[in-house]
Amino acid sequence: MSHSLHDGTTAPLWSALAVFRRVGVQRFTAVDIVTLVYVTFATAAVLAFSGEDHASWDLLLTAHALVVVLVLIAPRAREAGAVGRFLGDWYPMVLLAGLYAEVGVVNVDLGVQHDQIIQRLELWVFGSQLSYRWIREMPNPGLSWLLHSCYLVYYAILCASPLGLWLRGRRDAARRTILAVMVTFYVCYVVFLFFPVAGPRYMFDLAHNAATSVGPARWAQWLLDRGDSWGAAFPSSHVAAAMVAALCALRYWRPLGLTLMPLTIGLVLSVVYGQFHYAVDALAGLLVAFAVFASQYIYASEPATAVGSLPGRELETGPA
Repeated sequence: MSHSLHDGTTAPLWSALAVFRRVGVQRFTAVDIVTLVYVTFATAAVLAFSGEDHASWDLLLTAHALVVVLVLIAPRAREAGAVGRFLGDWYPMVLLAGLYAEVGVVNVDLGVQHDQIIQRLELWVFGSQLSYRWIREMPNPGLSWLLHSCYLVYYAILCASPLGLWLRGRRDAARRTILAVMVTFYVCYVVFLFFPVAGPRYMFDLAHNAATSVGPARWAQWLLDRGDSWGAAFPSSHVAAAMVAALCALRYWRPLGLTLMPLTIGLVLSVVYGQFHYAVDALAGLLVAFAVFASQYIYASEPATAVGSLPGRELETGPA
C-alpha cells in the first residue's frame, strides 16, 4: 500500500520536473549558461575588489543585472523569427567590449599586478624577456608592418569565423564557434579579474626605432592607448580567442580556416614582437585555445537537447 502511494506521489513530481526542465532550463543554450556563470564570477570580483569606490560598484552591478536580463530574454528572441534568432545567438559577441572594459575598471580599483611572477616565468621558459628584446634586436620595418597588420585584423578574425559559417548556411557550426570563442574569453577574463597582469607595454619602456615607425605599428599603439584594459595580459585573450576562431573555421569550413590561420599565426607573433604581451602570455593563450577547441569534441558528441529541435538548430553541412 505504501509502495503504491509512494509511486503515486513521486510520478507526478518527476513529471512536473521534466516539464519544467523541458520548457524552462532547456530553452537556454550553452552560451546562455556560460554567460550567466561568468557574470557570477565577475560579480564576485566586483564585490571583493571594488573597495570603497561605490560609484563604480553600483554601475558594474547594474550592468551585470542588465546582462542577466538579456540572457533571460534570449530564448524568447530565438523563437521570434530569423532576426530574433540571429540576435539571440549573437548577443554574447556584442557584450565583449563592455566586459573587457570592466576588467580594466576592476583591476584599476584593485591596484595589484603580478607582472614580476610572469617575468620570472618568462625567464624560466625562454631565458630572456622576449617581448622587450625582439623588436629592439630585430627592428625590421617589413617584418613589423606584416606582424602589426596581423594584429590589427584581430576583430576581423573573431567575426569572420562565425559570420562566414553563418552566411554559408552552417548555422549550427556558427553557434558552436560563438560558444567556443565566448568560453575562451570568459576563461581569460576570470583569470584577468583574479590574477591581473599589466603586461610589458606598461612594465617596460616602449621601443622607438624603424620597426615602431611603420603605419600598422603606430595604428596598433593608437588603438591600445584608447581601448586597452589594464591587468588583462595573462593569458593573452587576443591569442586564445583568435586561435579558437581560426581552428573552428578550419574544422567547419576548411577554405575559411585556411584563410584565417596565417593571419592568426601572425597575430600570435605580433603580440610579442609589438611588446603587447609577454611570450608566456601568448603561450598560455595557445594552451587555453587548444583546451577549449578540444572540448568541442566532447560536447559535440552529447545527444541533442530540446534546444536542438528548434527551427534552424540542426547541423547544416552544406557544400564545402
